[in-house]
Amino acid sequence: MEEVGIVKSIDGVTAKVVVSRKSSCCESCVKDTCDIPEKGVETEAINSANAKVGQKVKVVMKSYTYYKSAMLVYVLPVIALIGGAMLGKIYLPGYFSRTDPDLLAAAGGFFLFFVSLILVKVISGRMNKKTEYKSIIESIMEE
Repeated sequence: MEEVGIVKSIDGVTAKVVVSRKSSCCESCVKDTCDIPEKGVETEAINSANAKVGQKVKVVMKSYTYYKSAMLVYVLPVIALIGGAMLGKIYLPGYFSRTDPDLLAAAGGFFLFFVSLILVKVISGRMNKKTEYKSIIESIMEE
């Protein structure tokens, strides 16, 4: 996945890059208002091209990193919600015999859903510290 942005600041081997909104993304948006600010989104990238503040750069994120992050953020909580509901419906009525099994299924689903959100937060924090999961400034673009 490639993006074009402008280097905002440099901190050692990493740089903060402001990536602007893409018109193709904005055209397919179904919302009346956009969540992405007009100035763009700030991301941290490894400055392998030795870019300087204010330069326009091409930022690349490895596709497996992008897909792994998307699976973690979007798929894991859904699986936890469904799995928790199934486990709650099957196992919890044995412990709470006077409670409606559907209510127990909902409780189990939401419990595992919230546990998965905490897990996502912990795992994404660890991923942010590793350089293999960061974007890379591949080149400086001519203006």
